[in-house]
Amino acid sequence: PTLFVIFGFRFLFYSDDHEPIHVHVIKDGLNEDNIEPLEQICNYGFKKHEIALIESVIIENTEIIKERWQSFFKQR
Repeated sequence: PTLFVIFGFRFLFYSDDHEPIHVHVIKDGLNEDNIEPLEQICNYGFKKHEIALIESVIIENTEIIKERWQSFFKQR
């Protein structure tokens, strides 16, 4: 499910995803970050300033991401 789209970056997780809670970000590349602690798992194509923006969005929305993750996987 898509969590949100900000500045053209699509923040999502996959319906068959695994813990720890993490988010995938897609635009013209792919990025994957663990939420707590914030840690970049992989980056395919994003520039440093884009990664900084992605990380700031994740930091500002950590609670929303965690709530959506827990809600989604609890329903399954």
